[in-house]
Amino acid sequence: MSAVEHRYELRDRQERFQGRIFSVVTDEVTMPGGGTAKRDYVRHVGAVAVVALDDAGQVVLVRQYRQPVGRHLWELPAGLMDVDGEPLPAAAARELAEEADLTAGTLDLLVDVHTSPGFSDEVVRVFLARDLADVPAEARHERRDEEADIQIVRLDLDEAVGMVLAGEITNGPCVAGLLAAARARDAGWSVLRRADAPLPR
Repeated sequence: MSAVEHRYELRDRQERFQGRIFSVVTDEVTMPGGGTAKRDYVRHVGAVAVVALDDAGQVVLVRQYRQPVGRHLWELPAGLMDVDGEPLPAAAARELAEEADLTAGTLDLLVDVHTSPGFSDEVVRVFLARDLADVPAEARHERRDEEADIQIVRLDLDEAVGMVLAGEITNGPCVAGLLAAARARDAGWSVLRRADAPLPR
């Protein structure tokens, strides 16, 4: 292994598409040994997800339709980092309330996931929420579009991990979050990080 890593310098960037959630760009980057190469990828605002674990050791999962894969997927309560200036723990708490009608007395950082770094810079921060309580009925979020079709269930964490290993749960942040939560539980929660730790750069 080389002692000095090549520095990939950006020579040029062309934006091909600009949307509310993501843009598509072409970067021209210097390559080892000289020369440059062009790389197309998606620049994404990022997202948060929440492994909500109750006192009985059950985790909250949502089943939601996803048009790109044309079917319903088991996922964690999750949403975009799309509110300017909103701290990520606050975003996680907001999504937990909106998608699962829950609040958390304790919020810790489980894992950060680059969902598909071969074509996107999207990073998802996955939190662990404990000490759960219901959002009062009069304060609950009105779900629309795909969210109106959400199914919410609670499963034993080990059962959910079994669903991952059986190929029944394939959503990347959900897979990572469930496996990380089971590992953290088995370690007595000693591996958890602070909820406000900086994102990987």
